[in-house]
Amino acid sequence: MDLTRTEVAVRKDRRGSAARLGLIALPVAFFAAFFAYPVAAIVARGLKVDGAWRFGRIGEVLAQSDVRHVLWFTTWQALVSTALTLLIALPGAYVFARFDFRGKQVLRAAVTVPFVLPTVVVGTAFLALVGRGGLLDELWGVRLDTTVWAILLAHVFFNYAVVVRTVGGLWAQLDPRQEEAARMLGASPWKAWRQVTLPALGPAVAAAALMVFLFTFTSFGVVQILGGPTFSTLEVEIYRQTSEIFDLSTAAVLTLIQFVAVGAILALHAWTVRRRETALRLVDASVTARRPRGAGQWALLGGVLVTVVVLLMLPLAVLVQRSLDAPGFGYYRALTREDGGIFLVPPIEAIGNSLEYAVAATVIAVVIGGLAAVALTRRDAGRFVRGFDALLMLPLGVSAVTVGFGFLIALDEPPLDLRSSWILVPLAQALVGVPFVVRTMLPVLRAVDVRLREAASVLGASPWRVWREVDLPMVRRALLIAAGFAFAVSLGEFGATVFIARPDNPTLPVAVARLLGRPGDLNYGQAMALSTILMVVCAVALLVLERLRTADRTGEF
Repeated sequence: MDLTRTEVAVRKDRRGSAARLGLIALPVAFFAAFFAYPVAAIVARGLKVDGAWRFGRIGEVLAQSDVRHVLWFTTWQALVSTALTLLIALPGAYVFARFDFRGKQVLRAAVTVPFVLPTVVVGTAFLALVGRGGLLDELWGVRLDTTVWAILLAHVFFNYAVVVRTVGGLWAQLDPRQEEAARMLGASPWKAWRQVTLPALGPAVAAAALMVFLFTFTSFGVVQILGGPTFSTLEVEIYRQTSEIFDLSTAAVLTLIQFVAVGAILALHAWTVRRRETALRLVDASVTARRPRGAGQWALLGGVLVTVVVLLMLPLAVLVQRSLDAPGFGYYRALTREDGGIFLVPPIEAIGNSLEYAVAATVIAVVIGGLAAVALTRRDAGRFVRGFDALLMLPLGVSAVTVGFGFLIALDEPPLDLRSSWILVPLAQALVGVPFVVRTMLPVLRAVDVRLREAASVLGASPWRVWREVDLPMVRRALLIAAGFAFAVSLGEFGATVFIARPDNPTLPVAVARLLGRPGDLNYGQAMALSTILMVVCAVALLVLERLRTADRTGEF
């Protein structure tokens, strides 16, 4: 009998190992072929001369004063953007966590709209507000598009929701009685918050700050539109060296620098997330929110509402208004005509192209991310699988410009000759969507009682049937939310798509950027019109997500 039990245990262990390898095999192959290989190919092409590596080129590039200036500005603006975002968004995190007021869910969705908007739309919205002929220029003759303030404010606009969601989500679950006890012992409200609440929020604040720093450190679309020739981040400089100067050597060095920096940021982020998950005892968030009390709390709520309206809603409203400047929806009607210039088709066709690409990218991201998430939640996951978890986040930080150009030079030979294939764009977009799918599904999959899976296995169910009968009913809503996020980020991907989207099949972000790059009021108005359409599509996807989140809180990020 003991021998039989041993044999059964060995067979079950073998089946578990085979299932684990089967789950992770496709995600590993996908990232190896469409992320690691293209990035390595472009770096190798830049650092190899006549078959020999030129690592000395790294020192040569770093010795250039203009490159050092780009590195300094990239780091400086990311630090300042992060500090400003925390300063402006932390009061909002408190209001959404502790206050209960009418219209809270709608406002919560509105606050999150900027985060899912493409960076091209964000840059265009601020250009309509602070640029030449913008609202501030018309009212007071003030232009900020030639200053760094436009970039900083756009970054706060884009990342406000990161702090509200990340910090506010934890803040809502902190037991308020701990702070109340400190105040009963004589501590002032400020002292009680500083000594009791702030230390508990520390990991969440650090995680939010690192995420904001990552997004602003690798900023491309915003800086490309608002920075002009004056300001350039690493990402913008990689694009310039690749597509304008054709200096692959310098672009490769800058890519390596950004890769190292992003790796360090993600390592810090993983450490703070582990602290956040294990260091606190939390309560039900539904019992901590209450209506504001007293003039001070109502004033705080009013201040947050004003901030949301002025900082988040006003740029979008100006964007819509600028798109309607031409009488009779003239800019929108102009989108249906061919101009014989930068587009081989009417610009309006970019809408259908973007939707088709985004749907395909969503399917790819859900399949790849779903398999990876399931593999990461298995109790028998090995070190390789757990290490792959960190690698899944790299596409969010590694230069999308490098990935896009890497697609062109790496995927040009059989069996991966995809240069003329439509699937190239969805593959690049799916790389950005996969991390969102994994991060959305992991908490729900980890919450599934493992004993349910074991009971189904004991009763003879195959691994596939266990997943279909036990896991899928519980994670169906999270799967829909993950698909929504993947769709939104795929719709707005710009850095890689700008290289690989064909002139006869442009996407919305690429079409907007090309229109902004041409002089003339008609091109500017069409860019505003396309940006408004893209904003509406993203907002609709977000409202669907928010409705799912309201029905089931397990998908919070």
